[in-house]
Amino acid sequence: MRYIGNKEKILNEIEDVIIDNKLDKKCKTFFDAFSGTSTVGEFFKDKFEIIANDNLYMSYVISQAKLNTPDGKYKNLGINPFEYFNSTNEKVKGFIYKNYSPGESERKYFSEENAEKIDFIRLKIEEWKQKQLITDEEYYFLIASLLESVSKVANIAGVYGAYLKKWDPRAVKPMKYIPIQTTKELAKTKNIVYNKKIEDLIENVEGDILYLDPPYTKNQYSVQYHLLETIAKYDNPEIKGKTGARDTSMQTSDFSKDGKVHIEFERLIAKAKFKYIIVSYSTDGIMSKEFIESVLKRYGKEETYQFKKFTYKKYLNTKSKKEGEHFEYIFFIEKKDENKINYYSPLNYMGGKAEMIDFLKKNMPKKINRFVDLFAGGFNVGVNMDVDELIYNDYNFKVKEVIKMFRDIDTYDLYKYIINTIRKYRLKKEDKEAYIKARKDYNHPEPPIRDPKLLYVLVLYGFQQQIRFNSLLEYNNPIGQSGFNDKILEKIISFSRKLKEKNITFLSRDFEQLKKYITKDTFFYCDPPYLITLGSYNDGKRGFNGWSEEDEIRLLNFLDKIDKIKGKFMLSNVIKHKDKENKILKKWLKEHKNYRKIEYKGKANGRKEIVIINYNKENLND
Repeated sequence: MRYIGNKEKILNEIEDVIIDNKLDKKCKTFFDAFSGTSTVGEFFKDKFEIIANDNLYMSYVISQAKLNTPDGKYKNLGINPFEYFNSTNEKVKGFIYKNYSPGESERKYFSEENAEKIDFIRLKIEEWKQKQLITDEEYYFLIASLLESVSKVANIAGVYGAYLKKWDPRAVKPMKYIPIQTTKELAKTKNIVYNKKIEDLIENVEGDILYLDPPYTKNQYSVQYHLLETIAKYDNPEIKGKTGARDTSMQTSDFSKDGKVHIEFERLIAKAKFKYIIVSYSTDGIMSKEFIESVLKRYGKEETYQFKKFTYKKYLNTKSKKEGEHFEYIFFIEKKDENKINYYSPLNYMGGKAEMIDFLKKNMPKKINRFVDLFAGGFNVGVNMDVDELIYNDYNFKVKEVIKMFRDIDTYDLYKYIINTIRKYRLKKEDKEAYIKARKDYNHPEPPIRDPKLLYVLVLYGFQQQIRFNSLLEYNNPIGQSGFNDKILEKIISFSRKLKEKNITFLSRDFEQLKKYITKDTFFYCDPPYLITLGSYNDGKRGFNGWSEEDEIRLLNFLDKIDKIKGKFMLSNVIKHKDKENKILKKWLKEHKNYRKIEYKGKANGRKEIVIINYNKENLND
């Protein structure tokens, strides 16, 4: 059967990945999540227990036939169905004849003779099943064989999205009913086959190897193979249009939609309960290599990541690009443990603690009920906390609005907004004129509401992606050398999904106004503006208060109040920077011998930061 994306030609490449990583020696189960015609699952069914899934019922039928092939004896039926159907002249003018042949329609998918035979065979298979003359395995195998036979005489160019105006010579030949091709011996165990959208299934299935071969293009398989779906189900659906297509809206795949495929792929990898992941994709695919790699490296052990690229003859249709070479990709990675996965803010906020996440997590208490990120900024720390309740607080309400936006707005809607805004203003790196126009619209909108979505787009193209305002709270950062790319998109998607899964309260208050949260069960993480360094958020010239010695003292007193009731806190800061020294912090530490100081040397800037905690080492995570 001709099937778009069939992986028959790269089976050896996939096998090489499995053998090179010794998965054939240490794995038991193999999940083919987009099984199609089950080419991959069948190839490996002598090595693994196969789990297969596809959104199309026709694919479900074919997978059942190939993975749970009957013995071919048809004991209850008492005849060989292939010999019977090829010798009988019985025919039925059924649904296929009436709608997909010139018999009672203008459509030329099948000749009248072949359409009548298709109807007869399909109805007879259903009759045998209802009379319990055939088993489930035999039922699926006979339907799959009909789909294979039909494909030999269909008057189409390759898929069933349309029929040919003139008869192909093979389409007018009498149809032979042939067994669907199987290349391996009968499976030793019964394999599992699902007929679901993978996004609805992924959290309910687990195993060793997850193999992903998602659709590459915007062509919907449910549309391209609508007629085979109808023959497989034989449910007499309502059809419409010149092609007689059935309603496939419930089978539409988000993996064939720009933006949605990125969101679903990230979630799929995040939720997968499999130790190893293999992905097939294409240079013609909607997702880029960079995006796929970013997702896999977030959830996988980076040292296990592998990538292969090789030439491959592609399927062409009227929408395909015919010029240039076509390459196929194979990715491999071993998944991380859940507690090793970190998320990073797509807002490149100055002073963010992305680099320190593992260090901070290692030095936090084992159990935290409520986590208060007191100076949350880009929220790199808070988003990585596995707690019952999260409090986000930042005095800069503009920053809070952007972070809250990632939680509140549907991620696909945000993606479309970013893409449309870039197109609207024709934003490009270092294109000052386009950037100024967008910045002006943000600062003087009608109605007078400054949209955090537009602010975020401006930040992406602004100088060092800073958030800077003047005293009137007008955004005034100049154009920069950055822009929107697939690595940022991956951060947006993973960060937004994680925020949506958490119980978060967003606040924008002076830290002392959060004293009501001081309890024994609350953990405070404090990453205040550093007194002896200067950023655009603490110089007091951007429409927001700066950070003074008085603020430093207020904060340290606030932490003492937490300690007084035996609450827990963690403070990130610096004591020395260049020729400056934070004497207030240094004195405070001398006065509080029970507070522990841990040093961290930054990998990027080499700056020595300190983390101060007020709890015992035995309360820490392993």
